[in-house]
Amino acid sequence: MSFDSLYGHAKQVQILRSAMERNRVAHAYLFYGPEGTGKLTLAKIFAAALNCRKAKGDACGTCPSCRKANRGTHPDVIAVKPQGAFIRIVEIRNLQEKMSFRPLEGERRVFIIDDADRMNVAAANALLKTLEEPSPLNVLILVTSRPRRLPATIPSRCQRIRFSPLPVAVVSQYLQDKCGLDPDMARILATCSGGSISQALEMNQQTYLETRDEVLNSLSSFFKQGLISLLTMDFGKDREDAAQRLEILRTCFRDALILRETGNVDLVIYRDRMDTASMLAEKLSPSMLLRGVWVVEDAIKALEQNANKQLTLEAMMFKLAPK
Repeated sequence: MSFDSLYGHAKQVQILRSAMERNRVAHAYLFYGPEGTGKLTLAKIFAAALNCRKAKGDACGTCPSCRKANRGTHPDVIAVKPQGAFIRIVEIRNLQEKMSFRPLEGERRVFIIDDADRMNVAAANALLKTLEEPSPLNVLILVTSRPRRLPATIPSRCQRIRFSPLPVAVVSQYLQDKCGLDPDMARILATCSGGSISQALEMNQQTYLETRDEVLNSLSSFFKQGLISLLTMDFGKDREDAAQRLEILRTCFRDALILRETGNVDLVIYRDRMDTASMLAEKLSPSMLLRGVWVVEDAIKALEQNANKQLTLEAMMFKLAPK
């Protein structure tokens, strides 16, 4: 892999390339941002590039060093992951021991600490001592989607590189290139993924579109038949299923509101299901559609706070019912 193989994040790549070209690579980096946006992938490419024997400011992908890095067998590219629920102090102690020696093959030894926020207190304190006494032959890359869970002293000693959700077009192109999806399906999954490639891939594996159509068909019946269809609305067996289906419901109300207010079909997410959005836009006023978005959002928040699933969903449906 090379920097050019990464989807999106041109600014982040430029920062790292510039540091390498000017020989000003920091001793520690914090890659943070939403899950599935390419943080760990870029960390691995950067680690390979730092030890590449051919390319300057990138990873060639063909030299022995790059091939080992890509296979995860490079002795100077070391992954640190949680063992169970936490990253424990023994993992950090092992890291510190390796840092005391010169790299075995490359110019630098790179440690990639994935889910860095899952370090326990002892591990975080031990790592802090390492960050305070940097070594020019070692580079630490901390990767996290929850930077606020890290002690404030750790990010302050790293060069922070923020990752934002990927644009819909980038996620869509990835799905077309890597999964062979047609452009329409790729766009729908990309739009619903929140800018996360991993989320889009998971939605594709879980037959997201079938679930979506189930929810939209039930919603259509609900507004045609009223509360009598309440008992037939299926929100899945657990909270995770319910959360996904509620997100679909919220998106539908959002589409209907956009359609009602602007008439711009290009802004509609579920363009292939204009029947449901058009029906809602015709039946409900803008204020009612906006209220629908808020009611569903309240239900999502209630479930996140461990409210009773059945009561929360029933209360939501009564609030959504046409008066």
